[in-house]
Amino acid sequence: MLTMNLYTTPGPRDTNTVEHRQVEPVNAAHNRQPLYAARKKVFPKRAEGRFRRFKWMVMLITLGIYYLSPWLRWDRGPFAPDQAILIDLSSRRFFFFFIEIWPQEFFYVAGLLVMAGFGLFLVTSAVGRAWCGYACPQTVWVDLFLVIERAIEGDRNARIKLDNAPWSTGKLLKRVAKHAIWLGIGAATGGAWIFYFADAPTLALSFLTGQAPAVAYATVATLAATTYVLGGLMREQVCTYMCPWPRIQGAMIDENSLVVTYNDWRGEPRSRHAKKAVLSGQAVGDCVDCNACVAVCPMGIDIRDGQQMECITCALCIDACDGVMDKLNKPRGLIAYATLSEYAANMALATDNGKTGVQPQRVRDDGNFIAAIRHFNWRVIFRPRVVFYAAVWAAVGIGMLVHLALRERLDLNIVHDRNPQFVLESDGSIRNGYTLRILNMLPQPRPIALHLEGMDSATMRIPELSEEEGRQFMIDTKPDTAMALKVFVTSKNASSAVSEFLFVADDPVGTDRSVYKAAFNAPGARK
Repeated sequence: MLTMNLYTTPGPRDTNTVEHRQVEPVNAAHNRQPLYAARKKVFPKRAEGRFRRFKWMVMLITLGIYYLSPWLRWDRGPFAPDQAILIDLSSRRFFFFFIEIWPQEFFYVAGLLVMAGFGLFLVTSAVGRAWCGYACPQTVWVDLFLVIERAIEGDRNARIKLDNAPWSTGKLLKRVAKHAIWLGIGAATGGAWIFYFADAPTLALSFLTGQAPAVAYATVATLAATTYVLGGLMREQVCTYMCPWPRIQGAMIDENSLVVTYNDWRGEPRSRHAKKAVLSGQAVGDCVDCNACVAVCPMGIDIRDGQQMECITCALCIDACDGVMDKLNKPRGLIAYATLSEYAANMALATDNGKTGVQPQRVRDDGNFIAAIRHFNWRVIFRPRVVFYAAVWAAVGIGMLVHLALRERLDLNIVHDRNPQFVLESDGSIRNGYTLRILNMLPQPRPIALHLEGMDSATMRIPELSEEEGRQFMIDTKPDTAMALKVFVTSKNASSAVSEFLFVADDPVGTDRSVYKAAFNAPGARK
């Protein structure tokens, strides 16, 4: 009988037959990075140029609107608040100059949110992350905080030197002053926010005297802390790690979207000693590798590395590079707003459709760019995608404006009594009870005529107004108030178990009219 030893030891083999692979264990213990990497500070240099001036203008306008709007006055008469922009939570109304929005008109707010969404899609598909670079609150407040930082600690080199210097009295005083002003800006930000929810002068006085509601102090403290932390301490980390838009923008951008682009088809090969390189016969591009674009970037990236999620399209690198090109007597636009299709076409010319590296001589003729070079054409912005977003945005806005202009400022709501549904009186007549709610949405008192239409034999009685019965009553309504009344409708000859008629409310001196169809129950109606 044959047996097999399953545990036999194999004989020696030649190790030269084993394939050796060059593999690096990327997750080895000595290579593994912590889950959280400490922030590397960014010290952006102050830029000068047209985009920087535009950012100053946007910052002044947006901050001015935010801080000053609660103090604007708007006369609505003696029965309504005179604050131009007010979110009145106690009466559940929103005032915006001559517009007044009630809770049942919340669809206007929904419409504004839809417009904001499509507006963001429109801007991104046309000019990339221009919202992020110019008007986003995070960008605006970071710019403001950087103004304070530069004023106290100096520009980029001085701030780096101060940050690396040991602690001293001078450094401590500068840091305390900077952070104190930042906290003051944060407190002003929170203070401006609460003024939108109450009369600003009154709330400011009560806040300073310690008599404001506790929620006001809590709100200011919360917003002061978040403004200080997000705008002063975290800065670019908010855009990189907290904001979802950098990860969404890819779906909004296509080959014809304008984005900040380093045109390496004219910038490469880089050389810090261009004159020597040219004299030695080397081909050089326009980029002198001065890193001016990196120094001014508030996100701490190098735009020459290509499109990056962190880029907020603030265009400060364009200003910095244009300044260098001016000094070198070279044409601007080495870094510029460009489309991917334009960039790809020029790159194909500079590289012979990708067959070679960038060859400066292929895109220049006697120092000037050849005629085949593509330049930006504004017509590419008006493409179907952008037009669609603009059309939806405009349609929603126009629709809301039309509805706002034609809306009635009178509303009528009726609730039928559930128990009992009807009362059979001694003379054989049938009475139904209703709770009437009439809403005067004007900031002034006015009389409203309430009458019945249909059921010609029916009359109504309103105990709060009169014990008399009739088909019509005049109701004096208060300004901006919902008035509830008990109404009894009596019919002596109801023709069916359930009849229908109309409650009609009219403004005798205006055009407002509200109609409500009501049911009149008689014996035989379902309980």
